[in-house]
Amino acid sequence: MTADIKQALQLIYKHTHALATEILPLELALNRIISQDIIGVHNLPPFDNSAMDGYGVRCADATKTVQISHTIFAGDKDDTQLQPGFACKIMTGAKIPIGCEAVVPFEDAEFKDNAVTLPANIAPAKHIRRKAEDIKAGDILIHKGTLINAYQITLLASQGLTHVSVYNRPHVGVFASGNELKMHFQTLQKNQIYNTNTPTLIARMQELGCDVTYIRTAIDSLAEIQETIKNALKFDLIITSGGASGGEADFTKEAFSHFDMEVFFDKLDIKPGKPTIFGKINNTVILNLPGNPLAASLNCELFGRAIVSALSGREDKYIQTIDTNIPDDITLNTKRATVLPGYFNGRSFLISKEHSAGMIKPLSISNGFIIVDKGVKKLSANQKVKFIPITYNFTTKSQSDIITTGEKI
Repeated sequence: MTADIKQALQLIYKHTHALATEILPLELALNRIISQDIIGVHNLPPFDNSAMDGYGVRCADATKTVQISHTIFAGDKDDTQLQPGFACKIMTGAKIPIGCEAVVPFEDAEFKDNAVTLPANIAPAKHIRRKAEDIKAGDILIHKGTLINAYQITLLASQGLTHVSVYNRPHVGVFASGNELKMHFQTLQKNQIYNTNTPTLIARMQELGCDVTYIRTAIDSLAEIQETIKNALKFDLIITSGGASGGEADFTKEAFSHFDMEVFFDKLDIKPGKPTIFGKINNTVILNLPGNPLAASLNCELFGRAIVSALSGREDKYIQTIDTNIPDDITLNTKRATVLPGYFNGRSFLISKEHSAGMIKPLSISNGFIIVDKGVKKLSANQKVKFIPITYNFTTKSQSDIITTGEKI
């Protein structure tokens, strides 16, 4: 089946499901995906408290000189009631006593001989943090499917939680096939090249929060590729590159079929990267990317990233775009949807001058890409385009259109 980009992503989201869960100490939960709603159990603040070092006062005593009755520090259990005609010294975080209606900062009042002359502008609740104004017990603090960052750790710690339930990290196995390929730690022979796809895919999967295993670089042999696949079926996701375009030495697709792989699409209406396969063998998800480096990397950004987000249990698993523009006219001949890498400088998107499927340099100097709809012959200067970032994960909870349109043929 040949799928367009929208169909391919829908098939990925339909057939890729969140992994099992585990319970981790809070200290190990950073950058994990939480697997259950977190409900507040403690109000924050737990009581009305002072937001400033100052004087606790009654509003009716504005402009008056009142006596200081006592001092309250943060953590004090003093329940003394503030009487009319008196003020108390109160420190930041200290509990507001009964009868106190506002806090006047020390610098806004005149203190002399254990008495203080108050200003005229005393507003009710000024400089008082009310009970539960930040967190209310019973409210949902973190939704299931949220990536835990430092500020979600803040919320969890505020509730005294020591452990949280998170989704397992996807365990990804990566291999490539090709007689001409050697890993960077091997010696090249005549007519051989370094395998850049596998280190790239390993690194990118690690950036996306996966545990990754390098399997091997298989030779173009049906038996060897089958053996490689057999040993990789313990992983949640297998990503491989090459061997899917249908040439005489392309055995990967045939090797996968040996395991009765359910294929959801085996070609894409996209440039570069048409020979891309997505399927499943039992519970293992398969993504077979093109052999050309730029095509493999761009399809990994679109489809590999979508698979990982779905496996990880992310609520915001859908790709989101940033609306920007291009500074110059671009002439195209897009019989298929075309992916163009480039650099977004915060104001506009500059398309990479070189972006052939076999290149490796363009993405190293890019921070994202756009997808131009098929049939578009021109993008005009200052035209709006939909930028998809690579260097940071920009996602949303609902699927939206990610393709740039323009003047059609």
